[in-house]
Amino acid sequence: MKKILASILMLTMLLGLGACGSKESAPADTGSAAVEEDEENYNTGDASLDDPRNGDEIGENELLVVSFGTSFNDSRRLTIGGIEGALDQAFPDWSVRRGFTSQIIIDHVKSRDGVAIDNVTEALDRAVDNGVKKLVVQPTHLMHGYEYTDLANELAAYADAFDQIVMGEPLLTSDEDFAAVAEIIVNATAAYDDGETAICFMGHGTEAESNAVYAQMQQVLTDGGHDNYFIGTVEAEPSVEDVLAMVQAGNYKRVVLRPLMIVAGDHANNDMAGDEEDSWKSIFEAAGYEVECVVEGLGQLPEIQQIFVQHARAAVDQVK
Repeated sequence: MKKILASILMLTMLLGLGACGSKESAPADTGSAAVEEDEENYNTGDASLDDPRNGDEIGENELLVVSFGTSFNDSRRLTIGGIEGALDQAFPDWSVRRGFTSQIIIDHVKSRDGVAIDNVTEALDRAVDNGVKKLVVQPTHLMHGYEYTDLANELAAYADAFDQIVMGEPLLTSDEDFAAVAEIIVNATAAYDDGETAICFMGHGTEAESNAVYAQMQQVLTDGGHDNYFIGTVEAEPSVEDVLAMVQAGNYKRVVLRPLMIVAGDHANNDMAGDEEDSWKSIFEAAGYEVECVVEGLGQLPEIQQIFVQHARAAVDQVK
């Protein structure tokens, strides 16, 4: 157990370099929605169709899937729920449970829809109360960043509560991950790749050093010959202005926008596809482009779900 605790603490220190701030004030690296509005004038779908995975009778082996979360019900079911379902199918000997890191989203879904979703502390306490011995935690984060570091810290505090705790990697970890995700998003948008269309992906962005993943993904796409693919962020660099300048440097007539986020929540629906003048859609339309928005999170793609399965398998394989 001391060895496990030491490993988690070492992981925390390595990931914490350059990281600061609370998880609610800096959720940027999750690839999910940020703080979402308490009042909505649109329908986000039927919450009852989503499985919150907060049941007891877990058994000795638990696979806890940790996400930032989203209050957009359909997106939550198709993205986070899709990842959880793929993990459930891949690991029949493990009980798959859910934990969200955003208490604001948890409270909003509870108040609006009457659906209870565990936060990470509640999920870990549930595991302890159910006698879980081996715990694998698989985050659905896009990168190593603030949220991943916070999660490692919290797991370290529970190291003595289980025989083993192992933490899986986020989506974009290895060079192989970047290559695989690049291929997946290119294939998902192949119908738009006609030489006259700029295909732009909107990430969240973060103040952490992990923001470099966006530039790395851009480089992978460019090196692969996909010169009409562009990566930007909502709250960091490259900005929408940077992406617009890159698009204007080409001879494009149309722009397709899609989120580079696990879920399609507030940012995808409003900052990307919204009608306000500062949305990506409005900015590109004002620049004279025909714009189409594809409001689907990465987690909805089966191929992305399988990358999380691969990362969880690597974590499960560490359990003795």
